[in-house]
Amino acid sequence: MSITAHQKYKLKKFIKDLARYRARHTELISVYIPVGYDMNKIINHLFQEKGTASNIKSTSTRKNVIDALERMIQHLRLFKKTPDHGLAVFSGNVAEKEGQSDVRVWSIEPPVPLKTRIYRCDKQFVLDILENMLEVKEVYGLVVMDQRDAMLAFLKGKTIVPIRKSHSEVPGKIKAGGQSAPRFARLREGALKDHYKKIAEYMKEEFLGIKNLKGIIIGGPGTTVNDFINRGYLTGDLQKKIIGTKDLSYTGEFGLQELLDKSADILAEEEVASEKEVMQRFFTLLAKEPSKVSYGENEVKKVLEIGAVDILLLSEDLDDEKIEEFEAEAKKTAATVKIISTETREGAQLRDIGKIAAILRYAVE
Repeated sequence: MSITAHQKYKLKKFIKDLARYRARHTELISVYIPVGYDMNKIINHLFQEKGTASNIKSTSTRKNVIDALERMIQHLRLFKKTPDHGLAVFSGNVAEKEGQSDVRVWSIEPPVPLKTRIYRCDKQFVLDILENMLEVKEVYGLVVMDQRDAMLAFLKGKTIVPIRKSHSEVPGKIKAGGQSAPRFARLREGALKDHYKKIAEYMKEEFLGIKNLKGIIIGGPGTTVNDFINRGYLTGDLQKKIIGTKDLSYTGEFGLQELLDKSADILAEEEVASEKEVMQRFFTLLAKEPSKVSYGENEVKKVLEIGAVDILLLSEDLDDEKIEEFEAEAKKTAATVKIISTETREGAQLRDIGKIAAILRYAVE
C-alpha cells in the first residue's frame, strides 16, 4: 500500500517531533495497537502496567511512568473503537529539567495498517515501525530500448534510478559495399538476436527476485518492442511481470523520462502520476489562462483570503511552520491541499517558482 506525499509529510513531522525526546530513565511509553484490536483490552493492560509500575524503586521514575500511563489511558478512552489502520500512542514526561513535570500524550493513525502490537517503556519512544512506513515499498522496472541501445531502471516512488545500459553491434540498414544482401541480412539478424538476448538476461538479473516489484513497463519504437516481447527472449516469469508498453522516440535517460511521462495511465494508482497531473494542469493554465492560477507566497495568500483557491500546491521543501500556516488558511474555504515532492521535474519547477502555487476556482485579475 503506497502513501501520498501529504501523508508522508504528516508522518515525517510526527516522527521528527517525537524523536527529539530523551528520558534519563526508562519512562517514555510507546504503544502500538494493531488493526481490529479491542481498545478495552489495551486499556486494561495499561491498568495492569500501572500496578507493576508501583514497584519501581526510584520515586521520580515511578511517578513519571504512572503519570504517563494515566494520561495514555485518559486519551484512549476518547476513542469509541480502534481506528481503521490501528493506532500508535506515545506518552511521557518530557520536561527538560529533572524534577519538573510535563507529561504529554500523542497519537497517530498511521497511513499503513498496523499489524504489530507493542507495549514498551524506554528512554526514547519506539518509532522504527512508523519510520519503516516512509520507505518506498513498491518498485517498478523500466526498460527503454531500440535496435541499438537499451537502458534498465527502477521507478521507486517518484524517482527513476538507472541501473544498467546495453549497446548492440547491430549494423545500420544500409549494407557496406561488397557484401551480399542475404549475408548482410543474416549478420544484422544475428546481431539483433544477441542484443535482445542480452536485454532479456539483464532484465532477469535485475528484476526477478525483487520482492516488491509491482511490474515492468517497456518503451521504445512499437515494432521493436513487440518484436522483443513476442519472439521468446523473455522467460515466463518476466512475461508475467510486464504491465504495459509505450511507443517512444528516445532511449537512454531521456527515454526513461518519456516512458514515465507516457505511463500515467499505467501508474494511475501511484502518487507520482497524481502529482505530475496536477502540476501539468497548473503549468498549462499558467501558459494559456494565467488569471486562473497564482504562485509565490504573497500572491497565493491574497487569493486564499478571498476564497478563490481550488487546489493549493505546496512544495515539500517549505518549512513545516509555513506548510501548517497555509494548510490552516486553505481549510477555512475547503480548498484542496497537495504536498508536492521535489523528486519529479514538475515538483522541482514548483520549488523554483517560490514553492507555493494555486489553481483557482475562477479567474482573478
